[in-house]
Amino acid sequence: MSSSQQPDPRDRPARLTVGVVGAGRVGPALAASLQLAGHRPVAVSGVSDASRRRAGLLLPDVPLVPPAEVLDRAELVLLTVPDDALPGLVAGLAETGAVRPGQLLVHTSGRFGAKVLDPALRAGALPLALHPAMTFTGTPVDVQRLAGCSFGVTAPEELRMAAEALVIEMGGEPEWVAEDRRPLYHAALALGANHLVTLVAQAMELLREAGVEAPDRMLGPLLGAALDNSLRSGDAALTGPVARGDAGTVAAHVAELRRYAPQTLAGYLAMARATADRALAHGLLKPELAEDLLVVLADSASGGASGGTTGGTTGRPDADGPDADGPDEAQGGTR
Repeated sequence: MSSSQQPDPRDRPARLTVGVVGAGRVGPALAASLQLAGHRPVAVSGVSDASRRRAGLLLPDVPLVPPAEVLDRAELVLLTVPDDALPGLVAGLAETGAVRPGQLLVHTSGRFGAKVLDPALRAGALPLALHPAMTFTGTPVDVQRLAGCSFGVTAPEELRMAAEALVIEMGGEPEWVAEDRRPLYHAALALGANHLVTLVAQAMELLREAGVEAPDRMLGPLLGAALDNSLRSGDAALTGPVARGDAGTVAAHVAELRRYAPQTLAGYLAMARATADRALAHGLLKPELAEDLLVVLADSASGGASGGTTGGTTGRPDADGPDADGPDEAQGGTR
């Protein structure tokens, strides 16, 4: 063959046959990404009409079969089901003899590490936990978004290199997470991503109530800059009335929220208190300004009655306040 006649990448032999159990938003995208790396999807299971449509869109010509048949056909199986369903699914597959020795069994739950796959391990499977820290839409754009996406990786030490290699083949960046830290890792992603969606949605609703015609256009540059600054500078990026100790402005916010959007008030107060504690702890908020601010927040939380604050009148954050909890996500999405 001359150097000008290169083989078509589609003609190269696939290295692993791939199956998907649970055709939600994640599984078909990961399987499609593995297909681009030279692996061969051979089976997918899905129950709902939406799952079947996603499988057809991202994995055309791959047959839809029951979960046990997916395991029978595939050397690498992606278990992409909701977190709460995963332990029962693994136990059931192992008990029915569906798991084969030497089979790579991968789950994508952020909450669980590799130990949730112990029933399959006892049946001879090779357990891997690969969680993409990304939100998914169930469309082909998800495959593109995996490029540069971090994956939380947990596996037995002897399988660590194999787990990381699979992530790299999907275009991702492996990040090792210890088994006992998986819940904390997932909580961090839930706080940072899932709860962010709630905050942005509430902010858009409030702007519409204030008469802003294009709240998305208004928030886009602001949120983009805030995210970039916070990733670069951490707590030093804090701005706004809470970080400045503007108690009167915060009191006005509380009054307006109570009048126009009472359903958002509890979240506003919780985030304001957490922001004040972090600003105090990092020297951004002066203690003499913090006292009035914390009184406003405490009175607002108690319905307006005057009273003491939890650590607020001392001008310092609680010893076991939000800082002690560390950072937290929201999935999972990451997902």
